Amino acid sequence: MMQVAPDADRPVFRTRGLTKVYGGGDMAEVRALDGVDLDLPEGEMVVLLGPSGSGKSTLLNIIGGLDHATSGQAWFRDAELTAMTDRQLTRYRRDHVGFVFQFYNLVASLTARENVALVTDVAENPMDPDEALGLVGLSGRMDHFPAQMSGGEQQRVAIARAIAKRPGVLLCDEPTGALDSKTGTAVLAALEEVNNRFGTTTLVITHNAGIRKMAHRVIRFHDGRVAEIIENETRLPASEIVW
Repeated sequence: MMQVAPDADRPVFRTRGLTKVYGGGDMAEVRALDGVDLDLPEGEMVVLLGPSGSGKSTLLNIIGGLDHATSGQAWFRDAELTAMTDRQLTRYRRDHVGFVFQFYNLVASLTARENVALVTDVAENPMDPDEALGLVGLSGRMDHFPAQMSGGEQQRVAIARAIAKRPGVLLCDEPTGALDSKTGTAVLAALEEVNNRFGTTTLVITHNAGIRKMAHRVIRFHDGRVAEIIENETRLPASEIVW
């Protein structure tokens, strides 16, 4: 297992001059990230806001080990992600990162319990699938198939699957984007529970500005740069978030 221990005195993620450029040559150059300097403390819930194409998902993909930067540096704790090989990034993702996307990516032929077990069967120190599903309020739905579940329930299965390997960070890209406000609130409550109970650093990309009220800090992106960072002195619980 890749050993990168937590330390309350250092950020969980740091970036310096982080840049990602697409195109060039005969194609128009697009600077998806344009020299981003950022420090994200351990254990926080962070909301990333900004229009489409502002750099939010690109940042998440790089610090999640799914993509490479064009230039600049990014660290997870004291490990430099931008210096890692593809094999090292695979180990980093396996050992430390949970992902939740807008679309649930569940295996239709497997029950909720079996979908979570796909992760726990290969993780170093996993939760029991029943425990993970219980944490997101699905104790009574463990033997149901995705087609028998609502969108909000499927998304909570995806969260249970992501947290079952006990990741240090949970990276969520539009986790409520396909949901109505009622089911979306249940998903936010599940993320809140994980952050509160385990101290899992949780980054949430959203177009829904209302969700910012439950974050420790809000980062606004514009044209590939950090436009503003706001720390919330008071936070609303997920149950009070409306949109």
